[in-house]
Amino acid sequence: MLLHPTLEKLTVMRFSGMAEALERQMQMDGLDDMAFEERLGLLLDHEQAVRETRRMKTRLRKAKLRQNGSIEDVDFRHPRGLDKSLVLRLADCQWIKDHNNLIITGPTGVGKSFLACAFAEKACREGFSALYLRMTKLFEDMSLAKGDGRYLKMLTAFAKTDVLVLDDYGLIPLNQEQRHDFLEILEDRHNLKSTLVTSQLPIEHWHEQIGDPTLADAILDRLVHSAHKIKLTGDSMRKKRANLT
Repeated sequence: MLLHPTLEKLTVMRFSGMAEALERQMQMDGLDDMAFEERLGLLLDHEQAVRETRRMKTRLRKAKLRQNGSIEDVDFRHPRGLDKSLVLRLADCQWIKDHNNLIITGPTGVGKSFLACAFAEKACREGFSALYLRMTKLFEDMSLAKGDGRYLKMLTAFAKTDVLVLDDYGLIPLNQEQRHDFLEILEDRHNLKSTLVTSQLPIEHWHEQIGDPTLADAILDRLVHSAHKIKLTGDSMRKKRANLT
């Protein structure tokens, strides 16, 4: 068998996984004992695995997660009211398939952002697209996008994302423009995609924080009523790490 021309053809045709697996096969003992169908199946399996790994890495890169972490890295020992059974149940991503939302609240430093990124990372591993955004930066970007013509394109990108992570909601009061922008994002996603929000502000204060009663009703109806909720408590985990250091 002329191996090198075959490997070159596989590489040119972008079957790099098959090329890699073929090279391995040619170095195996007992290769002649394997049926053609068995060898071909192993080549295809490796190609599929390589392509899925490549796609997953692309999803993670596009997600722009603030923190690198996974559900497997979540600390359940620190006393912060984190229900392990709930986290593991949500880790199966059924809430994303059902187009539900997820809200994580609690004081600063208890790991809200890490937990949100861990859920988003798990979503990427399961084949869903994700995007991490800080709320304050989001509204700044949307305001600029209205001036340079990117606003509709930005909304379209948000609407297509399976899991949109909105971190640190409620740090500053919303003005009228930001209320409308927030509603536009949620309206495009309602019952179609999943939104994950973290906030230091308890949910019961969100209506007041939004400011406009009519828009507050519309925003909360699309965000809260179909949401799973994780309420964290306790001292800052950053303080704990500083003491250990």
